[in-house]
Formats: sequence, C-alpha cells, structure tokens
Amino acid sequence: MTKHKKLKQWISECAKLCQPDKIVWCDGSQEERKRLEKEAFKINEIVKLDQKKLPGSVYHRTAQNDVARTEKLTYICTKNKRDAGPINNWMLPKEGYRRAYNIIRGSMKGRTMYVIPFSMGPIGSPFSKIGVELTDSIYVVLNMRIMTRMGKAVLDHLEKNQGEFTKCLHGKVDIDINNRLILHFPEDNTIISVNSGYGGNVLLGKKCLALRIASCQARDEGWLAEHMLIMGIEDPTGYITYIAAAFPSACGKTNLAMLVPPKGLRKKGYRIWTVGDDIAWMKIDSDGKLWAINPENGLFGVGPGTNSKTNPNMMAALKQDTIFTNVLLKPDKTVWWEDGDPPIPKRGIDWKGYPWKPGVLDENGKVITGAHPNARFTVPIQNVPTVTNRLEHHHGVPISAIIFGGRRAALAPLVYEALTWQHGVFMGATMASERTAAQFGKQGEVRHDPMAMRPFCGYNMGDYLKHWVNLGKKMTPPPRIFHVNWFRKDQNGNFLWPGFGDNLRVLEWVVRRCRGQADARKSLIGFVPHDYDLDLTGIKLPKNNLKQLFSVNKKDWAQELNGIKEFFSSLGKDLPQEMWSEYNLLKKRLD
Repeated sequence: MTKHKKLKQWISECAKLCQPDKIVWCDGSQEERKRLEKEAFKINEIVKLDQKKLPGSVYHRTAQNDVARTEKLTYICTKNKRDAGPINNWMLPKEGYRRAYNIIRGSMKGRTMYVIPFSMGPIGSPFSKIGVELTDSIYVVLNMRIMTRMGKAVLDHLEKNQGEFTKCLHGKVDIDINNRLILHFPEDNTIISVNSGYGGNVLLGKKCLALRIASCQARDEGWLAEHMLIMGIEDPTGYITYIAAAFPSACGKTNLAMLVPPKGLRKKGYRIWTVGDDIAWMKIDSDGKLWAINPENGLFGVGPGTNSKTNPNMMAALKQDTIFTNVLLKPDKTVWWEDGDPPIPKRGIDWKGYPWKPGVLDENGKVITGAHPNARFTVPIQNVPTVTNRLEHHHGVPISAIIFGGRRAALAPLVYEALTWQHGVFMGATMASERTAAQFGKQGEVRHDPMAMRPFCGYNMGDYLKHWVNLGKKMTPPPRIFHVNWFRKDQNGNFLWPGFGDNLRVLEWVVRRCRGQADARKSLIGFVPHDYDLDLTGIKLPKNNLKQLFSVNKKDWAQELNGIKEFFSSLGKDLPQEMWSEYNLLKKRLD
C-alpha cells in the first residue's frame, strides 16, 4: 500500500469500480519482471523468443481491430468546449467519467489490477512529472518498465513530499472498438483508457501524459511539451550542438535521432548523441536559453522500414530486452518485418496469428504482409549505441535549433531557415505531411499538422500557437528555426535526396548557421543554402537534383497559400494575429 493519502483514496475508488480479484503494486525489480513474464507466457499474452539470439526479448500480438492510435475515439474533456479547441474531439468531464465508468465497471473481475508508479523524466528533476497507472494488462506493465522510470523509487519520492500525480486508469475490458475511449481530463490531471491494448492508447505515460496532459501543464507553467526528437551533433572540435526536431509519426524521427554519419563527415570527426526520439520537454533556464529533457526512458518505434541501412543503431539496440508487437514470428522464435533485414523468411506466423508465406495474395489481390505496417518494438534507450550520457541530467541539454519537417513530394525545399522566431512559428504552424500508418485514416492523404502536434495538443490549437509566439519573446536568444523535407521527388517519382545518414550533411549546415559559420541566400520563404554550402563528399548527386532540392516555385507556394488560409480559418478567432501577419507577409513576398 502507500502512505500517500490522495493516491490511497484514488486506488480504493478505482478498485471498488473495477472490482479486480487482487491488487499488485509494481516495484520495478528484475524479480518482478521475471514473475510477470512467466505469468504472461502461461496465458499467451506474450511469447518467449529465442533467448540465445534475442536475450530478454518477447513477442506480443494485439487484436486486429487495435493496431494504431484511434484519434476519432480520443477526447479532451474540459468544462468549456473552447478550451479543447476546434481540432480536438471534446466531451464534458461529467459525460466522460460517466461513459468510461459504465464501460470499465466490474471489468476486472477475475483479473489483477497492477499499480504502476512512474516518472516522466529523471526522478526528482524540476522538469519531471509523476503518474500512477492502474491497469489489468501485464503487457502494459512490461512496456511501462521500459518506457518510464518505474517502481519503488518513484513511489518513495511521491510519498516523501505528498506530491501531485497524474491519475491514469486503463482497462482492457473486452477490446471492443465500438466502446473504446481514450479520455483526457486536463483540469483533473486524469487519463482514462478503455477497450484498447495498443501501446499508443494504453501506455498512458507516453502520448497521453507526456504530450496531451503535459502540453496543458506547459501552457500554465510556461514551458513546452513537444512531439520532438532531441539529438546532439558533435563537431570536429568536440563541441556538441543540441537540436529538437518535429516530424509526424513514422516519418523518420527515430532514424534521424540516431543516424550514423556518412563516411566523409565521420572522417571529419562528426558524432551523434541520441537524447530522445519522440518527445521533448523544454524550459527556459536562468540563462535565458531553452533547455530540454527526454521524459521517456525507452523507444516505442515502428518496425517496417527499420533495417541496417536506415537505422543500424536501432538494429543494434533491438538485439536484447525488447518487446516486439505485431511483427512476423519466425519458426526459430525470432522476428522479421517488411523492409527489414534480409533474408525474407520462407514462412512464419503473421501479425494476425495465421501461417504466412511471402507473396501470398488476399481475396482482393493484395499481398498479405507478415507484419502490420504499424508493427512496433519497445526497447530501453540505454540499448542504443549512440545514447547520450546526459539522459539523467536534471537540467537536460541546451537547444540551439528547432527543426520542423514532414513528407512532401514537392513544394518544400530540402532545408530552409526562418527569418525570425515568429516566422519560424508560422513555419511550424503550416506544416503539412502525408498521413502515415501510425495514424488512423487514409494513408497518403495530406493534412496540416502544426508542430506535428495535431493529434497530441491537449488544448486549443490557437492558444498553443500563441504560447509559442510568447515564449520566443522570453528567450535570449531563442533557438533558430528550420524546416526540412527529406522526401522531395522528381517528375518521375524518384527521391531527389538519398536521406538516412546523409541527412547529417543538412544538419551540419544547420549547426554552422547556429554558430555563425555558414552563409545563406534569402528566398521568398526563408534562408536557403547556396549550392556549395552542403558538404557532399562521398556522394554523387546530379547538379540538377541539387537545383530542384533548393528550388522555391513561386506558383506552387501561391497555391499553398490557399490551403494555409483554409486551415487557419478552421482554427477560428483563436488563431493568434501573428500567424495571419506572417501569412500576409508571405503573400506579399510572393506577389
């Protein structure tokens, strides 16, 4: 039990509601891990993999109707609809509690309720927030062990000062998509998730707390909770420049956060340090600069497309202590996924649990994949060869640059820099990208996704953008802001830029701009590199490619203004005037 009065009372209320057979307090020990895994093996919640080839690793399969975040079933529950804003699904708190409680009531009969005290960020750091998740899923407990600082040390810290905590209640119930709800109550610091077992909906420390709830806390307390990677770029002098970068899910954040420098830059002495691949909490310190931590302790990455070429450091990390979800299970009790490392298995058990062979078609003539497109792995960040030694540093790392990006086959150049902080906020506000497999909906559809926070901002998007504008005025100086587009294509549909490790060639220019060591030319949309500004040693890039990569097509951007205007109008009167001002300035430059 616990000496924390509010926690004790809340758990008692939830136990009365859910009626579990027993309550188990998680301490985070290795003995506990072994005990839980043994229990999960018995009920087939997880499968033990070959412990010689993949020591400490297990396999899990979700329900077929439960394979991605379901944004249409995700709600912000506030007393005033305006506080949730026009982008979020909204529900009154009393209605949210009523609906969730009706679903979860009595659902844990015959099951165990696990109590998971966890810290987002280093325990005791001024950045960090504590949560307690109640769940009837061993899979959730095992994932939270990896993704957060979890267990007795967190509970001891919480009890010591009787501090605040985020109340996180999760129940599998019967995984009914028609009764699935992921509810956020920012005014009560509470999250409730019912009828899901997919990580993005049930690891409540991740998107739910670290972004939706934390973004509200950040607004109130004067900081930023962002859907961003954090990486350090060490130059030949040994100086490390830290950047934060926002991309929609499955658009290369993880690959970028731990990229391997191309041979030419490696020889010069460049090195990458991985701080985080998904979430950044950033605060203005006493020096007036923006400092950041990664609140997570693990990585919840997408399998398909991850291989020794796209991300060798991740492949090295996955060799042990990993939870694989919805990938192909091979006969030798190892795993594989599409666009993974060769060879392609001759057979296996697919993510749905059926026998699989390569090339088999379904009734519609479509190839049956072994892994789901959004198949996942959960792995400790300490496994990553490039992990920073500042992961537990209570003050984090200083941020020199913020990068926005997305998937655009045309329009956006390879890289360009904002003219001012406010212009940079406009660049982030007008980000647009093709929808990915990590999102519920039609893949390939382009939608506006401000700062890659559209699915994760816990309050009114207009207020969120105003918060960004205002924070820039408090920094001395604010980080420089850039936009990148690794996915620009030629007329034949071929990528113009090689991507992967070669992206460091672009980041080198970003770093040099931050340090006042690189020039640029002013274009209609911002500062763009000269053709000679990127170090292209070791790659054969046609001159025409470079020209297209840095081109700014006036006609295309004039057309883009129509989409921006439509999106801005959808945010209503809450959109800050500064964004319309930047819109008009861009329009004037294009005219």
